[in-house]
Amino acid sequence: MKRREVLSLLAVTGTLVTLPGSEKAPRDSTVGAILETGEELHRSLWRVFALADSKQTVFPAVREQLGVLTLGLTEARAEADRARLCTMTADLYQLAGELFFDTNQYTDAAQCYTLAAGAARAGGAHDLWACALTRHAYVELYARRASAAHPLLAAASRVAGRGDSALSTRHWVAAVQAEAYALTGDVDACARALDEAEAVHRLDGRPHNGGWLRFDGSRLSEERGACYVQLGRPDLAEETLTAALAQPLSLRRRVAVLSDLAAVGVHRRDADQVVHYAESAISLADRSDSGFVGRKLDGLRDRLAPLLSDERVSRLDRHIAALSRTA
Repeated sequence: MKRREVLSLLAVTGTLVTLPGSEKAPRDSTVGAILETGEELHRSLWRVFALADSKQTVFPAVREQLGVLTLGLTEARAEADRARLCTMTADLYQLAGELFFDTNQYTDAAQCYTLAAGAARAGGAHDLWACALTRHAYVELYARRASAAHPLLAAASRVAGRGDSALSTRHWVAAVQAEAYALTGDVDACARALDEAEAVHRLDGRPHNGGWLRFDGSRLSEERGACYVQLGRPDLAEETLTAALAQPLSLRRRVAVLSDLAAVGVHRRDADQVVHYAESAISLADRSDSGFVGRKLDGLRDRLAPLLSDERVSRLDRHIAALSRTA
């Protein structure tokens, strides 16, 4: 029911963000209250999402606030108010998309990201717009459709180029482009994109807002390692992934790194390494209802075939198959 409610709101909101405002229209009191409290509330929701092992705990609050924003867009007449509400809508629909993405509901996530991109455009928020396009590209990457991800990322890169140069948006786009190039086996393009992403470390101050933009370069070692796994370079992957594992990581990120290190073991036909890292990943997955975690382990399971004659690996295969996939 909650999912259908969000998708119904999406259809209404998609219409409302296209309506023009008036420079002379007065501010409605309801709109004023939303503008006064909404941005801080959204930051809080992103913080809860980032910290929670079970991402779906934030869904009821996101659903309620989406309704509030829709009401605001219905009531708003002033042009400046509508622009701010569109920006806030783009922010929150990206979070809604993340929640759908986490439960492997990729079509619903893509719809949220599409609306978020349109709302950000209407609000004149280029970095927010580029992030929505990048998140949409992730949907295609996890469906292993790199050809569909490339044009989204190319558009995101162009939009980010018109944004705030002090923010890390364009570097995050490059990091995701590296994943797309790795998926197609383009080693040189992947390396160039990773180098461009690494330039985030040359930015001064705080290059992200901790909400819809969280890229600060701290994940680059694990992202680089994942690219090397995809490219079939276990020698390079293990070094970067081991370094990543030594850092403080969220549950989802730790499972991803452990799964990739297990995949390195598969490349080397090292059953001991596969079992060591995969068992650690599974023990964490048992504490989470994240579809992302399940999908990552499914990806590892797809690689296990060459080692299934080892009873320990065969048990891992059965355990992964039995894991719950969605909230």
